[in-house]
Amino acid sequence: MMPIQRLDFSVTFNKLLTLANYFLALSVIGFGLAIIASYPLANALTLPAQITAHISSLVFATLLKISYVIRCLCQYNLGMEVR
Repeated sequence: MMPIQRLDFSVTFNKLLTLANYFLALSVIGFGLAIIASYPLANALTLPAQITAHISSLVFATLLKISYVIRCLCQYNLGMEVR
């Protein structure tokens, strides 16, 4: 009978953590730009551009939340402090 090997997911979680951090930074920057385009620059933009800015703020906020949850899950599974 062959012994059961325990799978080591630490490499996968490290790669996923790096990817989650990248998307977290990207979503914060994108969300900030979308908010700036939606409100302070609204008078300088056309109506379709304003609509796009408002919709993109929702998309970037969603990406931010998903990235943060993935980051927390990776940190937890790697035995790191979840923050």
